[in-house]
Formats: sequence, C-alpha cells, structure tokens
Amino acid sequence: MPEIEIRDRNNNAVGTITLGDEFFAAEDRPDIVHEAITNYLANQRQGTHATKTRGLVSGGGRKPFKQKHTGRARAGSIRSPLWRSGGTTFGPQPRDYSYSLPKKLKRLALKSALSMKFSHNEVVIIDNLTLEKPGTKEMVNTLKTLGLAGKSVLIVLPEKNDSVFLSVRNIPGVDVRRSVDLHPYDILAYNTLLMTKETVHQMESMQRI
Repeated sequence: MPEIEIRDRNNNAVGTITLGDEFFAAEDRPDIVHEAITNYLANQRQGTHATKTRGLVSGGGRKPFKQKHTGRARAGSIRSPLWRSGGTTFGPQPRDYSYSLPKKLKRLALKSALSMKFSHNEVVIIDNLTLEKPGTKEMVNTLKTLGLAGKSVLIVLPEKNDSVFLSVRNIPGVDVRRSVDLHPYDILAYNTLLMTKETVHQMESMQRI
C-alpha cells in the first residue's frame, strides 16, 4: 500500500499516512477518465444557442409580388430561407446536452484520476489547514512554504470551510473543493492536489470513491 509523508504548514515532515490501494493505486484507465470529463463538460453546456426559422423572423406577412407574369420565381414570403434576411433552415435550436453515467463508471474514473495524480507525485498531504480568520497573505505564505507558489493548486477539504475559501479566492490558480464534490475534471485541471489527512480519512471511511 502506498505511503506518503504528512507535512505541516512549515513543510516539515510530521509523520506518514498509508493510502489505500483502491484510492491511490487503482488501475490506470485514461479512457474512463476521458469519458467522465466529456460528460462533465457536456453537463456544463447551457444549450441556449438558437437561430430564427422562417416562422420566427418578423415581417413577410404578405406575398411580395403576384404569382404570375413577372418573369420571377413565385414567392410567398420575403422571410423564406431562400431570401436574404430570411429564416435559417435546420439551424441550431435550444437543447439539453446533459446525460448521466453509471455510478460505478464515475467512481472508477475518480479512482483512476487520483491514482494518476499520486503516481506523478502531484499529491501533497498536510496535517491541517485551519485558519482562525480569512487571510490571503497567510495562505500565500503557506503555499510558498510548501513549494506550491506559482502552481495551480486544488485544496481538498473534508467539509466546507469559509475561512479557507475566502483566503484563496483572490489567489490565481488556487481553488477549494469538498471531498464529496471532487470530480476527475477538477483533479486533472490543477498541477497539485493539497489534501488534509482528515480528507483522506473521510474519503476512505465514506467510501466516497
């Protein structure tokens, strides 16, 4: 079973933690991860794109010219798709792009993404990240001490922490997620995962992934 050092906020090793094979040494399945990310991005689409059909374009309520004896092709409306400024034929219309994936597939994608992150040494475990009050400067110094300055970092916490959230929201490339909200897209979108040991224990106990 893989082990990793636990660091404090001064970047000193304060122990080790054993990570379950199921969570951080799972089979590498980039195909499943790709499918999960494609699903995530599809579910984010608003699908509000639209074009006007001939029935939606204003005007054209009367026949533009008589049917016969003009030498022109017959026409019933200036809003025909054949005319300039007319309607659009088979143009995009509002639609829902979202679809669901099986729970087992989503769990497998999350395990594989975490394992890939761990195998590339892009997971950092810290003993705690509690703050008495929000402080961007304090959080910047913590990230700098941990060697994460200038990197995109996703902080994963066991529960919502307003102090941490408010401390990182003005730091470019740094964001916060709860462990229950973690998604393969989030894991691979950042250079490093910064997790507390409580987060690891919670994920294992809850069988979240």
